[in-house]
Amino acid sequence: MSQTLKTRLAEDIKTAMRARDSGRLETLRFLQAAIKQREVDERTELGDTEVTSIIEKQVKQRRESIQAFESAGRTESAEKEKSELLILQEYLPQQADSAEVDAVIADAITQAQSEGAQGPALMGKVMGLVKAKLAGRADMSQVSAQVKQKLNP
Repeated sequence: MSQTLKTRLAEDIKTAMRARDSGRLETLRFLQAAIKQREVDERTELGDTEVTSIIEKQVKQRRESIQAFESAGRTESAEKEKSELLILQEYLPQQADSAEVDAVIADAITQAQSEGAQGPALMGKVMGLVKAKLAGRADMSQVSAQVKQKLNP
């Protein structure tokens, strides 16, 4: 039986506590708090899909923070965010390679066009199809840029 992301996270928190790895422990506890907050807000038990979406959101926040800190010349803060980013990425599924992303985008465009989508609706339809196939496995902001490029050559 494979363990859920929440179970793995709880085990990794215990391991980080035993190892006295304060940086890792802080990041994992922050993630666990975000998961629990959403569970309380929605009054439901989250599955791996929902937990993955929370992790994706945390990863996106870290990437944005890294950019902001680097542009402001705050390298120490940027390095801390980078180390947190690496820890969070351990919990995401295997990242899709560029060939797979391109293939998924091409299939989604073909499918959306065959369903009659055009104009701005085409972009939305394509992104919906792509996100369903690549959730947690690709940076959606980069994928969105690729889709725009393919739709508007």
